[in-house]
Amino acid sequence: MYQIIVLVKQVPDTRNITTKTMKEDGTVNRTALPAIFNPEDLNALESALLIKEKYGAIVTVITMGPPSAAEILRESLYRGADKVILLTDRRFAGSDTLATSYILSTAIKRIEKFDIIFAGRQAIDGDTAQVGPQVAEKLNIPQITYMQEVLHLNKNEIKVKRLIDNGIEVLKSKLPVLITVNNTSNTPRFPSIKQMAKFKKAISNSELTKVSNTLKYLSPELYSEETLIQNRLLINEWNLEDINADPSLCGISGSPTKVFKINYVTLEAQETKEILPNEKGIQALMQELIKEHIV
Repeated sequence: MYQIIVLVKQVPDTRNITTKTMKEDGTVNRTALPAIFNPEDLNALESALLIKEKYGAIVTVITMGPPSAAEILRESLYRGADKVILLTDRRFAGSDTLATSYILSTAIKRIEKFDIIFAGRQAIDGDTAQVGPQVAEKLNIPQITYMQEVLHLNKNEIKVKRLIDNGIEVLKSKLPVLITVNNTSNTPRFPSIKQMAKFKKAISNSELTKVSNTLKYLSPELYSEETLIQNRLLINEWNLEDINADPSLCGISGSPTKVFKINYVTLEAQETKEILPNEKGIQALMQELIKEHIV
């Protein structure tokens, strides 16, 4: 049975960027945008689930973020993940890719046994494509980036197709290995109705603390910590002490990347023309395009 870790991230939906998106210190104001599951991380999760179905595997999903990031861990359970872990601590806030990869790698070391780590190629809120490779470097394991397809897997090695600028490479790697996945590699499955019914009451330690009195009053037989663990409904939360991380390497103090200036660019139309939605309007447009040597 293979042990697979998937690194995922809850990100602000960058399709709704406004001038309120950035804070004065250069960090993202995540409360100003709706939060979504990072798209390519869904491809990474799907890659793990395909291996689970074909070869047999235990899939553990890890995310780092505020307590609200538990939502994408529930989504991971709905899609077929077996275990989920939330890395959350105020001291993690403001982490750049270097600090993030340190925190993730430290958490993975606590898990100890794994064969494959999957991660999305990059996150839409940073577009750096650095975290996956940096985690591999810190764990001192090989890495394959831009994976398109798993061709073969056995207990010693994996063979994959890798997308490059001018074609496809076929690579082999010994296990354990970290692999980043492209958004064209597969089509992520939808949440399973059966899994949603099973895990809709999955709850993190933070969420349980906030509403514990109410939940225990309404349904004491379900919301005791012992019952939640037994039914795999407790989302594990690990803080800085749980993973034995160095505070100086986490958050803003561990992040050498600094934003010194933010420019807001507004594009304004200089000239507009109305094209009538009829044959006469289309003919006029074509004549102008021909006159300007555009067609």
